[in-house]
Amino acid sequence: VQLQASGGGLVQAGGSLRLSCAASGGTFSSYGMGWFRQAPGREREFVAAISWSGGRTNYADSVKGRFTISRDNAKNTVYLQMNSLKPEDTAVYYCAVDTYGGWSMNPTSYGYWGQGTQVTVSS
Repeated sequence: VQLQASGGGLVQAGGSLRLSCAASGGTFSSYGMGWFRQAPGREREFVAAISWSGGRTNYADSVKGRFTISRDNAKNTVYLQMNSLKPEDTAVYYCAVDTYGGWSMNPTSYGYWGQGTQVTVSS
């Protein structure tokens, strides 16, 4: 499975971005998907996850009410809509496939990772 993340960029605090992650080489609709992020000097942290059908989601407390994860299985793509962005959201964002069949918050459940897309939020 190959994952290609896109949509990152530079935005002012309070702004919005939508990240996309296009999957190829596997049965996308069979797997839960997740978004993680890593800021300089910090460990990779969970952001959001979605079940294979799109009917179940998980969010980190820090992004609840601001970020929305969704997927389009016909396009083999998962999205992360990010609103009300804050400087502390600045990080490289990664999409990943939950190869254990769930939509876990634990990065060890994810067997395939994209290359990451940089999100920078200025104050």
